[in-house]
Amino acid sequence: MPEKSSLTSGEILSNCMVARDHFLMSLRLPLSFAAPLPGQFVMVRCDGPNGPLLARPLSVFGFERRQDHSVLELLYRVAGRGTALFSSLKPGEVLSVLGPLGRGFTVHADVRRIVVVAGGIGIAPLRYLIEEGYGRLPRPENRELRVYLGAGREELLAGRDRLSSACGLRICTDDGSLGYRGPVTGLLEEELCGFNTEDTVVYACGPAAMIRALARLLRDSPLRCEVSLEERMACGVGACLGCAVAVRNAAGKKEYRRVCHDGPVFDLKDIIE
Repeated sequence: MPEKSSLTSGEILSNCMVARDHFLMSLRLPLSFAAPLPGQFVMVRCDGPNGPLLARPLSVFGFERRQDHSVLELLYRVAGRGTALFSSLKPGEVLSVLGPLGRGFTVHADVRRIVVVAGGIGIAPLRYLIEEGYGRLPRPENRELRVYLGAGREELLAGRDRLSSACGLRICTDDGSLGYRGPVTGLLEEELCGFNTEDTVVYACGPAAMIRALARLLRDSPLRCEVSLEERMACGVGACLGCAVAVRNAAGKKEYRRVCHDGPVFDLKDIIE
């Protein structure tokens, strides 16, 4: 069971650009902050007079307990006013952090192949899944990890330096500046026939277009696949209903679920395109 979320202050330890428009921020948090599950996120806000009214949702990239505090790592892309403000912050400045929030990924101890499909900043929750979810399971030699990491061009690839050297990393860029030329789903389609559906699980996070392409690719496949959805959020706790998405319920009927509360992780086959 996930631990209870809380609102606390986080002191910035570092905040560095790791790729064009992409930053890695480390925050010092109290030991009382609950350890996030893979796939969970936090709502982060600047409390100063120039800060935006709404907090920004950021996936957990890393988390570590130390002797007298915890360290939370957040990988983010500058996409608007809030994240642009984050990128200007210096060590020693303080942010408000609410979390951990949401429903995370399911970790399967019995699988032999883990396939990760990440588009752009989607690598953030997936890297934490690899390290915290599967990295702590016994007998890692019995599992193959394959990571498909894509971006528009080489300079936009972020987070790959923090992936284990043991993973089978496939780089994809739209312009062919590094690795496979084309989307990650294009390379995945070429290699899909080599997967044993009984002992393989797929995890994905990325832009909506990538998720739609993945859904079409796996529509008739028995492969298990969970995806973390990227949606705009206002509250992060399910109160405002601003991040609702259409899904199929157990009876196959359409209904709406809140990404922040019922997700952000969903079974791919439940999502209505």
